[in-house]
Amino acid sequence: MLRSMFSGVSGLRSHQTMVDVIGNNIANVNTFGFKSSTVMFQDLLSQVLTGAGVPTATTGGTNPAQVGLGVKVAGVSTSFTQGASQLTGRSTDLSIQGDGFFIVRQGAEVLYTRAGSLSFDAMGRLVSPDGAVLQGWLADATGTINTNAAATDLEMPLGQSLAPQATTSMEVGGNLDAATPIGQPIVTAITVYDQLGTPMSVSGRFTRTAANTWDLEVDTNGDATYEAVCTLSFDGTTGALLSPNPSFTMLAGSFGGPITIDFGAAGSPNALVQFSGPSSVAALSQDGYSLGALQSFTIGQDGVVTGVFSNGRNRPLGQIAMAGFTNPMGLEKAGGSLFRPTVNSGLANIGVAGGGGRGTLLGSTLEMSNVDLAREFTNLIIAQRGFQANSRVITASDELLQDLVNLKR
Repeated sequence: MLRSMFSGVSGLRSHQTMVDVIGNNIANVNTFGFKSSTVMFQDLLSQVLTGAGVPTATTGGTNPAQVGLGVKVAGVSTSFTQGASQLTGRSTDLSIQGDGFFIVRQGAEVLYTRAGSLSFDAMGRLVSPDGAVLQGWLADATGTINTNAAATDLEMPLGQSLAPQATTSMEVGGNLDAATPIGQPIVTAITVYDQLGTPMSVSGRFTRTAANTWDLEVDTNGDATYEAVCTLSFDGTTGALLSPNPSFTMLAGSFGGPITIDFGAAGSPNALVQFSGPSSVAALSQDGYSLGALQSFTIGQDGVVTGVFSNGRNRPLGQIAMAGFTNPMGLEKAGGSLFRPTVNSGLANIGVAGGGGRGTLLGSTLEMSNVDLAREFTNLIIAQRGFQANSRVITASDELLQDLVNLKR
């Protein structure tokens, strides 16, 4: 009778733990990045009443007779199934599509999370709602990111500048009308930048000098005075340019070297050609730009943070570091939707999103909780009935003890 009472008490405790876990799951049904837990039961030791008997030639063997001593909680397992993605419209909100974790620094401790609700602090760092700093790799002055280095605080202070770059090449394409009268010029212009980012307009003048032959002159001073650069020859049958790509030196401004003119590869849609038809020759692009200030940024699926500058240029600012674990269920919950590694989770495999099974990133979305309310309420009914049944065992054992006491009156 005492065995049955203690078994009932162990059942009450175990089912109470189950109710506690279910209650926590339901409480976090709207917690971003939350992962639900499940209780697993296991029976306790069993008391042996009689041992097993060995079969002989005259008698058969006997099985052991045992009485169980109750139940215990074998473990609380965390489910890392993917939660639904909710669109938020905030550029700093991220969700992980697949496995993997964000890496954050909280004080001196490095923790991991699936919740990607981020914002900027006063130092330009990306932080979680409780102030944990997102980890990643910063780009150097050229926009190169070394993902083999140790991850550090990812910061993108708004207002940082992008140094100007002097123009070193320009692309010119289009058609030069083969029927243009000899001596009649065709002029095109483009804005270029010197080493200080000073913009200045440079114009080129194409003058037909003979059949399939043109002279190119460039205004290098901005004073409408043209200096000869080269002579262009075209194939009279295909209209393709036969001359190499020339270069010229700007005399105005602080240019550090010559500017190469790229007329495009033969057969390219943007190549300079000569056909009978309207002239459409134009300077298409150049590689220089002025000083720019960071205005906004975008985050790609691979976690690369690309800054958009006021001069129209884009440049990588950094990349978000991701972590994977051999046994994610071995992680310890640290509160705040954070996880702490343990001896059974394995070491963090740190790398970039989209590689090593770490999943990809989806911007302007957050991962919802993976709690299934229908399953949780069903499990809550099961736990409640299990608790009631074990309480009845205690009641029945108490009644038997009462009957035993009443034998002597």
